[in-house]
Amino acid sequence: MKRSQPKLSSLLKPKRLRSGVLSMELVLTLPILLLILTGLFEFTLLFFARGEVVEASRVAARKATLPGVSQQDIEDEVRKILHPRFHQSLKIDAMLGERSGDVVAVSVTVDMASAAPDLLWPIGYSLQGRPLLSETCMIRE
Repeated sequence: MKRSQPKLSSLLKPKRLRSGVLSMELVLTLPILLLILTGLFEFTLLFFARGEVVEASRVAARKATLPGVSQQDIEDEVRKILHPRFHQSLKIDAMLGERSGDVVAVSVTVDMASAAPDLLWPIGYSLQGRPLLSETCMIRE
């Protein structure tokens, strides 16, 4: 019994059936990958901005614990810490104690839209109107 060799054309048929599979997989997965990368980029910027806002409220609260400090001194301290892109939407609330031992609270609020480019709005997650807020409380010296 003689074994026959497979024909060259029969070896090529399965490859022809799979010729568009790789490009179809790319077309289906690329938008999901881009969405994940876009979200990662945007949330990284938001976490970095949140760190700045927290640091600004801590520094301002520490300044507020010192005797003879005014509201303007606290606002100047916050503006020194925060990047200028936040100054337009910046809100600072300070509760200054009058005597030693009183609680001092400083709240710093900025818009998320000034921190990140709002890239996820097409899927329904917009940063417009959402605040980044940090409040720090300390005891007055």
